[in-house]
Amino acid sequence: MLRVRAFQGLYPAPPYVEEVACVPYDVVNREEARALAEGKSRSLLHVDRAEIGLPPECDPYSEQVYATAKRNFEGLQMSAVLAREAAPCCYIYRQRLGTHEQLGVAAVCHIDDYDANLIKRHEKTRRDKEDDRTRLIGTLGANTGPVFLTYRGTTDVNRQVAATASTNAPLYDFVAPDGVQHTVWRVNAAGALTEAFSRVPAAYVADGHHRTASAVRVGRERRAANPHHTGDEDYNWFLAVLFPAEQLKVLSYNRAVQDLNGFTEQAFLERVQGAFEVQAAASPDPTRAGDIRMYLRGGWYALAWRPQDSAAPIDRLDVTGLQDRLLAPVLGIDDPRTSQRIQFVGGIRGTDALVALVDGGEAAVAFSMYPTSVEQMMEIADAGEFMPPKSTWFEPKLRSGLFIHTF
Repeated sequence: MLRVRAFQGLYPAPPYVEEVACVPYDVVNREEARALAEGKSRSLLHVDRAEIGLPPECDPYSEQVYATAKRNFEGLQMSAVLAREAAPCCYIYRQRLGTHEQLGVAAVCHIDDYDANLIKRHEKTRRDKEDDRTRLIGTLGANTGPVFLTYRGTTDVNRQVAATASTNAPLYDFVAPDGVQHTVWRVNAAGALTEAFSRVPAAYVADGHHRTASAVRVGRERRAANPHHTGDEDYNWFLAVLFPAEQLKVLSYNRAVQDLNGFTEQAFLERVQGAFEVQAAASPDPTRAGDIRMYLRGGWYALAWRPQDSAAPIDRLDVTGLQDRLLAPVLGIDDPRTSQRIQFVGGIRGTDALVALVDGGEAAVAFSMYPTSVEQMMEIADAGEFMPPKSTWFEPKLRSGLFIHTF
């Protein structure tokens, strides 16, 4: 039984919400985070990425960073930028980007459901990144950024969510600089809504594997340190927004590789032709699964191959085909989770970003991927398998700071 619960957390006072709310910590680098927070002293980026307020030479994993994050977080509360809810509640969270709309429920989920595989993952985590978020969450005693969960939608949950959104005035409603409209409704009497999730057999981590794993680690650490642990403590729960799978939009997650592993461009192209059917491409955008576009300086190529006849769902992914046929055997990217020679470029940045990387000399070759589907993701998680890293890019991204779970 999936456990979803209301919580009595922090929320931005409405006059400050647009300044507080920020992009997830892991979709921007240090320079981008600093630019987004410039002139915005209330931005939660000063908590989630506290290194932006420290000298550039400061190690982002240093004690000074976590201490600064805690000080900034406490400052937002002391100045009443962040207020405490009067009672436990959930939230309905709607996002609109162009014609796309998705409606989710913000609540807390139980860490034991993650351990019991009722909350399923499809990616492995990197230890250094998991350690970072574990330390931050533990230092703050809070989940500042929600995990993006999805599930196979049910009529009961959908009906209750739609009814709340259509009959109540929102707590927040604003358009962020990236054009995404964020609307939030508070649900004070959330019992029927959270009870409806008990009939949902499983949820899936769509985005936020490191946040999830870190929240679970902190919960375990707090249990071990508490001789009077009862199971009712707030550290047993973590913040999430749950969206029905049929509403989600998945973009490609593209790749760029720093060098050609010692090959000349001509020799590399010959190796590619040995692994794929290759032809010049007029467009950088794949048109279907089994179609990968590759950019070498000056031109795009279409790569195709016969899909692998395998019962394992992971073997049928385009990202697996690229990894097994080219990235590992030719370019020497044996472990894309740890290799420093590969970059992952979210589809929201467009294929022009890939061209810029190659033409600017930061990469030698780039690959434009067809999006992995939500159903493929769930099928792989159900099979207990793990996708290659950065296989899915969900858009729009959740804003951090609209609601915060503390413990």
